[in-house]
Amino acid sequence: MTGAGEDWLRDGLGVDGMDSGLWVSGVDYMQGWREARGVADRLNRAFLGVGFELSELRAVASTNEEGRGVVRVSGWPGAVNRLAGLLEALADGDGGAR
Repeated sequence: MTGAGEDWLRDGLGVDGMDSGLWVSGVDYMQGWREARGVADRLNRAFLGVGFELSELRAVASTNEEGRGVVRVSGWPGAVNRLAGLLEALADGDGGAR
């Protein structure tokens, strides 16, 4: 992730320093990745179920430097815009989910 406007994506996720490429000895990265992969697979099935192609929008499993699972959503701007529209349609008038 780059760009000053994208720092909000990292808030609370503990993914700072992800691009450093450092692996800490003794950290079980696989456990976090397996958990994230299961959730990413579920989200990808949901994307497919509402008409997205995984070539335009997909969830990707990863871990942070502490071995915690992280799921990122990556997509073309048009597909992400469609996703935002779907989520907005589910939100109630106060901005919360129904």
